[in-house]
Amino acid sequence: MSDRPVSGLLRSGRFLLPLLLLCALPFYLDSFWLRIGLFSMAAAIGAVGLGLLSGTAGQLSLGHAFFLAVGAYGYVWLAGEDGPGLPPAVALVAAVLLAGAAGGLFSPVAGRVKGIYLGVATLALVFLGHHVLLTADSVTGGFNGSSVPPLEIGGFAFDQGDGLAVLGVPFGAEERLWYLGLALFALTWFTARGLLRGRPGRALVALRDSETAAAVMGVHVAKYRSAAFVVSSMYAGLAGVLLALAFRRVVPDYFSLALSVDYLAMIVIGGLGSVAGATAGAVFVTALPLLMTRYADQLPLVAAPGSGDGSLGPTEAARYLYGAAIVVVLLFAPDGLTGLARRARARLARRRTRPAPTDPGAAPRPPATTVRAKEPTP
Repeated sequence: MSDRPVSGLLRSGRFLLPLLLLCALPFYLDSFWLRIGLFSMAAAIGAVGLGLLSGTAGQLSLGHAFFLAVGAYGYVWLAGEDGPGLPPAVALVAAVLLAGAAGGLFSPVAGRVKGIYLGVATLALVFLGHHVLLTADSVTGGFNGSSVPPLEIGGFAFDQGDGLAVLGVPFGAEERLWYLGLALFALTWFTARGLLRGRPGRALVALRDSETAAAVMGVHVAKYRSAAFVVSSMYAGLAGVLLALAFRRVVPDYFSLALSVDYLAMIVIGGLGSVAGATAGAVFVTALPLLMTRYADQLPLVAAPGSGDGSLGPTEAARYLYGAAIVVVLLFAPDGLTGLARRARARLARRRTRPAPTDPGAAPRPPATTVRAKEPTP
C-alpha cells in the first residue's frame, strides 16, 4: 500500500474522529455543559472573523460587538411579529447579509484608515450601536431587549419542541441547537481555512506585512482591506444570530465594549492569523467565567454570585485570569496556543525520528554509502 492513501486516511481521521465525538456529546452531557458548548461555538465563529481582520489583514478593530448586535437584532426583527415576519431560516441568512452590509458601509473608512486610528473609528461604532439599541424601542425593545423567535427549518423547530427523544434521550432546545451550532461552526471553519489558503489569504498576509510591497505585487490595498472588513462582519453577524438563539433573549448591555475586548483576548490568546487558534481562544475566554460561576463555592478567593460581601466575583476573577494569560502569551508565546501546540508536535516528531543508540561493544559497520575501491587490473 502506498503512503498517499495512508496519509489521506490519517488526514480524514483528524477531522472525522473529533466530529463524531462532538456529535455524540448531547447524548451524555446535561444542559449546563451544552450551553457552554453553544456559547463557545458562537464565540469561535465571531473570533474567526476577527482573526481574519486583525490577525491576517492586520487591521485593529474594537467594534466587533457592534456587528454581533446587528446579526442578533437583525434576526430578531426580521423573524419577529413586529418586523417583516420572514421565515426564520430566511431571516438568519438576511441577518448575516445585513451585518455584511453594515461592514460594507464602514469599509471605505477601513480602506483608508489603519492602525490605532481604525481602532478608534471602530470604537465609535460600539457606542453608537449601543445608543441605537436603547432608543429604537420599536425595533430592539429598548433596555429590556426582545425575545428571540425560535429557528425553524423544514418544519423542524430548534426549541423545546414536543417531547422529541432520540435513543431514549430527550432532545430539547440545547440538544437541537447544539447540532445547528456545530454545522455553522464547521461551515465557518472550512470557509475560513479555504480563504486563508487561497489567493485572498496570501494577499491579506502580504498586506499585513507591507502595504507597499503588496501594492507592488499587484494587490489592490483598499479593496482587500475593505473586503476583509465585510467578511469579518458577516462572520460576526452569524455569531450574533447563534448567540441570540442560545440566549433566547437579547439585551443591549451584552453588546458593549467589554464584548469587543473579549474577542480581542480570544485571538491574542489563541494565536493571531490562525483559525484553530481563534477557536481555542474563544473556548478559553467563553468557558472560563461560566465554569468559575458554577464552581465559585469550591474555589479560593472567589465568592458566589450575588453574595454581596465585597469579595471577588467569578466574572471579575475570570477576567483577571485571562488578562494574565494575555500578558504571559505576549511575553513567552507571541504566537499563542497554536504556536505552543505546533512546537510541541515538532518536539515529539524529533523524538520519534531520533536514531537509536548503538552498542559500543559492537564492531563498527561501514556506512551504506561507502564505495569499495576498485582493484587494479593486472
